[in-house]
Amino acid sequence: MPPANEASPLSKETLALVLAYQQNEVTEAQIYQRIAARTRDKRNRLVLERIAAEEERHAAIWKGYTLKDLRPKARHVLWYTLIARLFGFTFAVKLMEKGEEGAQRNYEGLARDIPEATQIRDDEKSHEEALLAMLDEERLGYVGSMVLGLNDAMVEMSGSLAGLSFALQNTRLIALAGIITGIAATLSMTSSEYLSVKSEQGAHPLKSALYTGGTYVIVVAFLVLPYLLFDEESYSAALACMVGVVLLILLVFNYYLSVAQSTPFGKRFLQMAAISLGVAALSFVLGIAARAFLGIDI
Repeated sequence: MPPANEASPLSKETLALVLAYQQNEVTEAQIYQRIAARTRDKRNRLVLERIAAEEERHAAIWKGYTLKDLRPKARHVLWYTLIARLFGFTFAVKLMEKGEEGAQRNYEGLARDIPEATQIRDDEKSHEEALLAMLDEERLGYVGSMVLGLNDAMVEMSGSLAGLSFALQNTRLIALAGIITGIAATLSMTSSEYLSVKSEQGAHPLKSALYTGGTYVIVVAFLVLPYLLFDEESYSAALACMVGVVLLILLVFNYYLSVAQSTPFGKRFLQMAAISLGVAALSFVLGIAARAFLGIDI
């Protein structure tokens, strides 16, 4: 490491790269500190503070070569702090660390000029991975309940709304029937989850039920919304929009799980999309058949 009163001995290209790494470490240290300050659980807060300290130590090493003081990028700090509030700190920090994977591969090339680069790379791969594994966020303990609520809502509501779309051919009637069906199904799912989990030792039936019911009712609201936005005769457009909403919800939810739980994204998304859209298509055909068979004209 060069003395503080000397210019950096690094080439312009290497210096620019090291400055980028230093900026990243300084910014991430600030993000971890912000998230830790808002984390109620003491154990999780200590883990986040330890990661922040690791980032600060790495930034100090880079500073020894760049000889510059850098401030955190305010936009990045605000963005990841907001993500942590909306989706939980586990998702936020894993998403942030996911963006570092490319940078870590470049550390070996710096080792010739900066011996500490290899140690920083090892820290990123081992120390911080171990610390991230220690995080224990409550909401991730109820992923099974959320998946149950999401999957059931997608299959039941997309199927019901698709069938009602051609059977009723009126967006207001479809929305009314969908809301009634959705509320009844939400109450049914919530009570069923409560009774199911209540029989398990060490489980929290009320929280599980609330996660299931909460996920279910949110999905119902998003799927019914297109039928409230389009005019009464535009049931086909509302149906197409509803299918788009289904795919969007599945995309966001499965991406969230893939990052927060470090699981594959594509296979789960395709499975859930195939089931939901398959049921919706079958229900749409049944709606046409029911209308023709019963001779109902609304």
